Amino acid sequence: MKKFLEYYLLISAVCFWLIDSHAETKDLCPQQRYEQMQRELATGWNTWDTRSALTHVLLPYGVAIDLHVIDGKGIRKNSFTIGSGLLHAGPHTYDGKYTDISLRWNDQKLRIESSADSLENIIRITPLEGNNPEGKIIVVLKGVWQRDVKIQVNGQQFQFRPGNLKQEIKGQAYGKWIKSERNEITFSTQEPVTICCGSDIEPVKAQNKLRESADRFVNNNKKQYGDDYEVYNAMQNVLSWDNIYDPTIRKVITPVSRDWNINWSSNPNYGGFVLFCWDSYFASMMFSAGNRELAYANAVEITKSITESGFVPNFYSGNDYKSRDRSQPPVGSLAVWSLYKKYGDKWLLELLYPDLIRWNRWWDKNRNIDGLLCWGSSPYPRVTYRNHEYGSVNNHYGGCLESGLDNSHMFDNVPFDTERHMLLQNDVGLSSLYIMDCKLLALIAQELGYKKDVKELRKRAKQYSIELQKLWDEEEGLYYNRRTDTGKKNPRISPTNFYPMLANIPSQTQAERMVKEHLMNPQEFWGEWVIPATPRNDPAFKDNDYWRGRIWAPLNFLVYMGLQNYDLPEVRKAVAQKSKALLLKEWLKDGSVYENYDSVLGEGPHRRSDRFYHWGALLSYIALIEDGYIAPIKIND
Repeated sequence: MKKFLEYYLLISAVCFWLIDSHAETKDLCPQQRYEQMQRELATGWNTWDTRSALTHVLLPYGVAIDLHVIDGKGIRKNSFTIGSGLLHAGPHTYDGKYTDISLRWNDQKLRIESSADSLENIIRITPLEGNNPEGKIIVVLKGVWQRDVKIQVNGQQFQFRPGNLKQEIKGQAYGKWIKSERNEITFSTQEPVTICCGSDIEPVKAQNKLRESADRFVNNNKKQYGDDYEVYNAMQNVLSWDNIYDPTIRKVITPVSRDWNINWSSNPNYGGFVLFCWDSYFASMMFSAGNRELAYANAVEITKSITESGFVPNFYSGNDYKSRDRSQPPVGSLAVWSLYKKYGDKWLLELLYPDLIRWNRWWDKNRNIDGLLCWGSSPYPRVTYRNHEYGSVNNHYGGCLESGLDNSHMFDNVPFDTERHMLLQNDVGLSSLYIMDCKLLALIAQELGYKKDVKELRKRAKQYSIELQKLWDEEEGLYYNRRTDTGKKNPRISPTNFYPMLANIPSQTQAERMVKEHLMNPQEFWGEWVIPATPRNDPAFKDNDYWRGRIWAPLNFLVYMGLQNYDLPEVRKAVAQKSKALLLKEWLKDGSVYENYDSVLGEGPHRRSDRFYHWGALLSYIALIEDGYIAPIKIND
């Protein structure tokens, strides 16, 4: 009876704690909920440091195990980014509990795995075939970002003492030891090196634990995704490896690529990051397939970077540096609504809706000519005085940058009005995205009970829809951009001319014509590798330079999402299958997820295409929607 009473009291205490904890969370405002979520994200061992994928950091303490490599000639390298081609990214859990990556630099060929749990982290470096045994691994023990960390090294043993942790974190490194001096332990790469931090475990048991962590992670994903395992694997890997913690804003974020981050820091000791607008919203959607918190983190951080003028900027970086002259495609409501449909957290809508509707109103007020939208770039008082802050403001190139399609052929010879701060062209793609934005924000406003906003947004969507229909060319079976200075259509098209389907504007008959006469026309967009940003019969296709001629995953994705609104199942399936094939070709070859792809060869270009850029995995996301793993968002939901 006594044991039963003790058990009953214990269970009761736990229940009351859970109730109290839930009540405390429930009482938090949306911003407080988000801040709490960010604090929980920024914990544990992970590859948090943007400057090297081989730096393992324990948050929130700032304890770090950094791996440097010396080749057979004595050359030392202390940072490794994936897009450089030196690293082949393997599996990586979102929480850092297992990571696997291979290094091929000069004559050093090594595999680095890790398995982490709480304060414990096991790292194993294994020489691969062709590795020069004269090379060396240097285990650098340090504190990062000026966190208070005391370190002691004695031979192959070491210990950390973070200033805000009462206990010491002890560890030992095993391998062919060469020397130890200051905070560095040097080993030969002739044989494996095992680092056991936070636990007293022998190398054999450590290796077994690594295998268990790997098998558990890989097998779970294979069980869930079956034949689409590698499709999902590519998406999760690029998101996980690009995920970082930036100490300047004290947030977990996922920039497009580690390579992009480095030059955006004014002080390399403090990391460095840049978030791009529509890139970050797409990342949040991809994260929703497997991690709610990281999905929210990226949607919130880019939305909360909103400028004083009221728009989400093209880019946002440290020290309040952001593009205050221009925005980017308005896909924020698409991302946020998709997260809400998946997880049902109304607090996320409450947190982001005020900024999203402010952004929506900004477009109508600042980029409208003749009832439709134009891309632009507006002057503003300088804020940071950073280099290049004002280089592309209120000019043609700045307007092109706002589109996200920087050097697209669609903008060739289109005038820029420096008084109205816009390209003189009603843009089909932008206007369609804006109508979609109005409709989705109306749904969000309805969920939040903002009846006046619902009426406002639906009225605006209707007005723009009426004007957009005027851009339909009955003879050609497509919507065309229109010059606002001459009133003439621009015959140079791109996948953005299919965006009216995103807003559910065309009739079924019109959509069928658009697809049959243009999308699936091999003279324009169809072929073995699709969808090129420039039609194959346009002179700019042969340029094969960035947005001129190449395939871009976000364009495939937005066209595919538009097809969801119509009875065109075979076309959707074909776009999804071709997107999957394009992604897997390079992923299975060398673990690359490219920023853009060659439209003729179906491979990553050798210039102006980052090798590990997370929106390339939208090609995976399309396939996962088509195969039923992710629910699509339809505008009529």
